[in-house]
Amino acid sequence: MNRLKSLPFICLSLALGAVACTNGTHQKQDTADVRIVPLAAPQNRAVAAFAAGCFWCTEEIFEALPGVDSVVSGYAGGTVPNPTYELVNTETTGHAETVLIYYDPTQINYEELVRVFYLSHDPTTLNRQGPDRGSSYRSILFYNSEEEKQSAESITQQMNTERFDGKIVTEISPLKAFYRAEGYHQDYIEHNPGNPYVQSVSIPRFERFKEIYTGKLREDKK
Repeated sequence: MNRLKSLPFICLSLALGAVACTNGTHQKQDTADVRIVPLAAPQNRAVAAFAAGCFWCTEEIFEALPGVDSVVSGYAGGTVPNPTYELVNTETTGHAETVLIYYDPTQINYEELVRVFYLSHDPTTLNRQGPDRGSSYRSILFYNSEEEKQSAESITQQMNTERFDGKIVTEISPLKAFYRAEGYHQDYIEHNPGNPYVQSVSIPRFERFKEIYTGKLREDKK
């Protein structure tokens, strides 16, 4: 069950969101600006990518970290070139909703981003995050180098032992390609704070993360 299919259930439970679910901007057709994004980082910067369920909230969480310059919502981990949101939601492309993070490695490192990744979602649920079900919502930790792969494996083992009781199902995969999602997905929470899904799923998830994260956050995100 993907997010679009789960929304009516959420809205019914809220009793007020049916119009937003059937007519909300998340159902808008907009494929013109879906495109592959170069994986090379700008000078003195680095890139990282993570799939942790719905990219609306994942984007918001990583943007709250000092040292992160920007976060792009998109698709990675699949085999179909230039996928669209509707196509990804058919669960036939292999892609997962993913965020691409541009960051300053002198302020925050890849290892800390991996820890945030694990603290910001449930890595023990296979092909599911909250009400969102399907392989497009699976947990994937992407890496760009052998060094990052080793760090990802090490931190995964540590988190599996210390926090998740050996139940982590997260994939650890090389980042081969990243496709930018349609424009209306970018900074979705900022532009759609009243959306029923945002109110009932995204914002509570962000608040849970802030309760357990002991690192620094941007002042405007605390």
